[in-house]
Formats: sequence, C-alpha cells, structure tokens
Amino acid sequence: MTTFADLGVRPDLVDRLRELAIEDPTPVQAEAIPPLREGRDLVVQAPTGSGKTHAFLLPAIERLRAGRGLGTRVLVVTPTRELALQVESVFAELESGIPCAVLYGGVGYHTQDRKLAEGAEVVVGTPGRILDMVERKKVSLSRVEYLVLDEADEMLDIGFAPQVEKILALTWHPQTVLASATMPDWVRKVVENNLHEPVQIHVAALPEDATLEHARAIVDERQRLDVLIAALRATNGSTIVFGRTKSGVNQLARELNRRRVRCSQLQGDMRQVERDRVMASFRDGGVRVLVATNVAARGLDVSQVDLVVNYELPDSREALTHRIGRTARAGRAGRALTITSHADAERWRRLNAPQLPLLSVDDLLRGEWSYGSSAPAPDPARRDAPAGQSTAGQGTARPGTGRRRRRRPRKEQAA
Repeated sequence: MTTFADLGVRPDLVDRLRELAIEDPTPVQAEAIPPLREGRDLVVQAPTGSGKTHAFLLPAIERLRAGRGLGTRVLVVTPTRELALQVESVFAELESGIPCAVLYGGVGYHTQDRKLAEGAEVVVGTPGRILDMVERKKVSLSRVEYLVLDEADEMLDIGFAPQVEKILALTWHPQTVLASATMPDWVRKVVENNLHEPVQIHVAALPEDATLEHARAIVDERQRLDVLIAALRATNGSTIVFGRTKSGVNQLARELNRRRVRCSQLQGDMRQVERDRVMASFRDGGVRVLVATNVAARGLDVSQVDLVVNYELPDSREALTHRIGRTARAGRAGRALTITSHADAERWRRLNAPQLPLLSVDDLLRGEWSYGSSAPAPDPARRDAPAGQSTAGQGTARPGTGRRRRRRPRKEQAA
C-alpha cells in the first residue's frame, strides 16, 4: 500500500500525520500530492469526505518551507465560513508554524486585520471578505504563488462567480488547484481560462452499498413530521435534517423542540458567533440533531454524521448529492432518509434522482427501518397518471385535478 512517505511528503509532516492517526493516504491524496509537489495545476473532482483538504495543504506547506517570501503566498478560497474554518483547522493541526489568517464576513475586522498585519503567508477565506480586505488594502494577492478554489461548484451555486473571477484577475499565474464535486459550465470555463495544462483527477465515490444506506419514504403530507420525529428518536447518533428555506428551518426546529426532540438550527440569518456555538455543541454531542438549510451541506467540520434526513427536497441534484455527502464519509457507514409526499412528485422528477428503495412508513412510525410498500393510499381527489405513463421513481401520480393552474415553485431563499 502507498504511504505518505512514498508520495514524497516530508518526514516531519509524515510524523505529524501519524500523530493525528492518519496513516495511509486516501485515493485522492495518492493521486493529487505527486503532481502538486511538481508544481502542476490540478483539477480534482471528488466526493465530500475524500481527503482533498490534506491533499492540497501538504504540498502548500512544503512549498512555503522551501523558501520565505513577502506577503500572502497561499490563498484558499471557499464558498462558506464553515468550510474556511474547517480548512484553517486542518492547517493548524499540521503544526507547520506558518502564520495563517482566515477571512469571512458576519464578524468584525479587528481579529482578521491583526492576523494579516502579523504577516499571514496563508489566507483562507470566502470571496466577499477577501475582496473586502483587498479594497481596504489589508492584503494583496499579487504575490500569491499557490491558489486553491475549493468547492468551486458551490461558489457558483450561491452567486460567488463574479467575485471569484475578480480574485483570479488579481493574481499572477499562481499554481492553481480547483476542487469541485461537479463540473458545471462555469467551472469548466474557469479551468480553461486560468489553469495551465492541469492534471485531471476524478475519484469516484465508493459504491453506495459499501457505506451508505439511502432510502425514501413516501408519506401523506400529514405524516411528514411524525415520520421525522420517529426516525430521529430511533437514531442514537448525530443527525442533520435539511429544509429548503431559512424560515422553514426555523419553524421546524421550534416545532421539534416543542415536541421534546432537542435540536439546534443552522441557517444563513444567524450571526457567526451563534453558528460557531451551534456547531461546537453539535460536534461535541451536546445536541444530537441539527436542522439546517443547504449551508450545512458542505464544509462542516464534523467527523461523523450517522443520519441525514431530506425533510424537504432541494432545488438541484447537486444539492441533494452534497446533503447526502454529510454521512458515510471516509468509508464509515451512514444512513440517509429522503421524505417525499404526493406534492413532491414533480420536484422529485426534476431532480432526476436515483431510484431508491422504499421504506415502510408504518414501520418507520414504530421506529423501525425496514423496506416495503411505502406509498400511502391514493387520495381520491388526485388524478391518476394517464394510461401507460409510469410513475416509477416518483411513487405517486402528479397532483392536480381538472384544469387547475399549476403554481410555479417558490424560489428558495439563500441559505
């Protein structure tokens, strides 16, 4: 089996990895570290939990130690505050002794200004705050030698594409790493326009039956909350419950607590200090259930989530993938439950999601995870599917009667 030493990683870093109980490189680390040590640009398409953070940080540390320079030499751009903090945490664990500043909005400038003034050679941050610091002349990107765009597709999804392009324009031909779980057109254009003959690495996810048990429950809308509560009470480990909107997550968290299911919420309207407190409690096991928008789908520094529940469906297949990716990470077993009703049939079809085994709703309500017919009895007010039209993968015919006007789905609020 390949070791970190075989990949050429410095002995002191190998020793530190061993102290952190990281003995063997993951597939993405084994493929990414050698070309990065050679100075090549790199595109990494890998699932969450694949170990890519260590893959791009280890060569960065070696590069910095090879020679000192002035100003910011390594820049890691992330879509969320949580991911920025996670990357900075991994960097700190490696004990390189290299000064680092983490930049994100929602908090004051004082601490971040001080870190930059102390000569941070590594900057990790979100696009908006990075550009803010550039405009305030607190940091310059002209000397960046090593640039990482982490979760590039997520930066596109939440509207950071213009800011990322500005950041790229402020650098001068750095060695560049682009990591992305998916490759939409904008991400491909960033690669074509900014990376020089990049090495392409695509690490496939482990087969779902190896680590992940993902099932679907088709419920009557009135059963949705009861099914969720039963699933939460039957799970001993940590759980993330995903909703679509900030207001919906707030309402669901309040209702769960009212029903004596202790939980916390995580969504974009919360102040950073509140988000940090919630995540610390969730990581430490002080609270077992986290109700969240898609802000929790990536970049959370949580070693293991036992169950992910899609209480409400997201707007894209990519978002669904990233939600599910919070469990069954790094080869560990995990479960995911997607709850749908008749009203979700069209949204489920648009997601083009994989066909999932159906759970018995009756058994779920008793706290048991077993497979069987999950669809509730048809609602007589609903129209059956036209003759010959399959409803496989939807579990129900499209709701609607007569010539009733279809309402356009309400656009989800930003997380």
